[in-house]
Amino acid sequence: MSQSNSSLFNNLINIGFSEKEANVYLALLELGKRTVSAIARKAGINRTTTYDVLESLAAKNLITISGKQPLQEYMAESPDKIAIFIEKQIEQKKESLKIAGGLVPQLKSLHNVSNRSQIRFYEGKEGLMEVYEDTLTSREPIRAYASVEDTQHTLPDYFPKYYKRRTKHGISIRAIFPKTPEAVALTKFNKEEIRETALIPADKFSFSPEINIYDNKVMIASWKEKLGIIIESGEIADAMKKIFELAWAEAKRLEKN
Repeated sequence: MSQSNSSLFNNLINIGFSEKEANVYLALLELGKRTVSAIARKAGINRTTTYDVLESLAAKNLITISGKQPLQEYMAESPDKIAIFIEKQIEQKKESLKIAGGLVPQLKSLHNVSNRSQIRFYEGKEGLMEVYEDTLTSREPIRAYASVEDTQHTLPDYFPKYYKRRTKHGISIRAIFPKTPEAVALTKFNKEEIRETALIPADKFSFSPEINIYDNKVMIASWKEKLGIIIESGEIADAMKKIFELAWAEAKRLEKN
């Protein structure tokens, strides 16, 4: 395969073609109208498999079929049809997303969550984002201990959008922050981001990892180790909420002083 074809092949894979579909489609573009035998030879795929791939491409309106077996011939449609096919997929996905959004409340009512405690681990920056995504399922205000500079330095592009989505979901938060320039700057948006804060002396207190408590869960985000943990336990979450309330009262006292 030439370097040019190799690049085209990889890009076709990236937009959703299977490897065999990409091979057959590129072969057809070069060959023009041909029988399955010629296409199979050009694509380097056995004849039986080539029939299946051609049927798949035809279903996507990317090729046309003419004639009757055993002299049936196949020809690639204009590459413009690829963009049309993907646009249709996007519209279908949007409709599916809309339907899924309506199903979620009903499905949650059927969800039989075991009383057994669960601990889930997530690694890397993707894992950290995943544990924060879970907090957006909260049905009550989030209680949090956090160092703002850690979040901003590790995932600078994620959190501005996260704050907006949390606000859109109507999930408020009470957070205890060490009083740093980053924390003070964030508090300016407390009202619009439905956040209440307590700022405590940064020289005496810092929070790493961050801890969020909500519903029956405790979320821990370790910025240094790039590790996210969700502990799902009603008993543990309840105990952590009570400890937070004690910490909150003292944090507000320290903030005043």
